[in-house]
Amino acid sequence: MTNKKIQRIQRLLASACLAVAFAQPALAVEVSGIKLDDTVHIADKDLKLNGAGVRYKAIFKVYAVGLYLLEKKTTVAEVLAAPGPRRVTLVMMRDITSDAFGEAFMNGLNNNSDKAEKTRILNQTMQFGEMFAQISGLKKGDVLALDWIPGSGTHCQLNGKPIGVVMTDQVFYNAILKIWIGDKPADVSLKPKLLGTTS
Repeated sequence: MTNKKIQRIQRLLASACLAVAFAQPALAVEVSGIKLDDTVHIADKDLKLNGAGVRYKAIFKVYAVGLYLLEKKTTVAEVLAAPGPRRVTLVMMRDITSDAFGEAFMNGLNNNSDKAEKTRILNQTMQFGEMFAQISGLKKGDVLALDWIPGSGTHCQLNGKPIGVVMTDQVFYNAILKIWIGDKPADVSLKPKLLGTTS
């Protein structure tokens, strides 16, 4: 084989490698070793990662969390009013019982909802609690996705499989969001990260 042919093959291989490299999807965002997708596809829409961080309890990492929206929002009011589908993804960083996880969620809902909201979402809150009762617990590496789909409701998935029932009121989904971005968030250092106002 001549030098010209070798050089031509090398150029073709280099071009092919570059094409493959550029065809790869954007790298996921990494949060404390947990990879979260830059985008997710829900209800025929591409949602972008608005912000992400780690939920700490004392010094322990409980889970990594990412908030996905159609477009970037940096205030609580904007997030709660955002049109279209939305997603919160939790990736567990330690094992936790369903009782403990459910209790933490209920505390977050209660701490960030006023009396009228609590009354309005009471039935859905009870259904949400029943969902946690159906699972024995969450293991390190488990992925819990909480989606809002307009015209349908709140959908929950554990490791890609639907769990619980669809909860139709958007007020309920906003109450879930306020667990992390409300006036009394579960982790004060996590709120600005989900809003994308700090890294």
